Amino acid sequence: MAAANPALTGMWIPVAGASVAVRSRSWSGTPEIYFDKQIDNSRLVKVADGQRNRELGMFVTSVAVLFLLVMVYAWQHFSAVEYGYKIESLEAQHQTLSEAHRALLLEQASLSDPGRIDALARKMGLEAPQPGQMQRLEPGSDAGQPVLARANEIAVVTAGP
Repeated sequence: MAAANPALTGMWIPVAGASVAVRSRSWSGTPEIYFDKQIDNSRLVKVADGQRNRELGMFVTSVAVLFLLVMVYAWQHFSAVEYGYKIESLEAQHQTLSEAHRALLLEQASLSDPGRIDALARKMGLEAPQPGQMQRLEPGSDAGQPVLARANEIAVVTAGP
């Protein structure tokens, strides 16, 4: 029948695993028929739809603004998280430095103990100053005025053999 009408072309889809002899004796399903028709759309002209273009523009603008707001929110959120980590690390560093400062103050206090300094001086062979070797400054003499340095009664000490 398909050969009798040249405008009608068709194709039989064979059943999987069926031989040609079985196919010719039994019905194997609905045939798929294709119609050959030439369509010429070259004369069609698309008419611009102004309202649809405005709606599409508004939609694109709305989506862009929404995207921008989401990006700003995400940026602020991640910045806040990052600053939180920085603050936490700086607080840990501050704690470490505070402990080191307390340890150094304790060491300074122990090293500046007058009894310890006197004991170390005696081990090194130093003695207490003799009368006349020290000069005390009186608190009332020219207080707050610059004073020139001067040497009075310089004593030379020599170490014996």
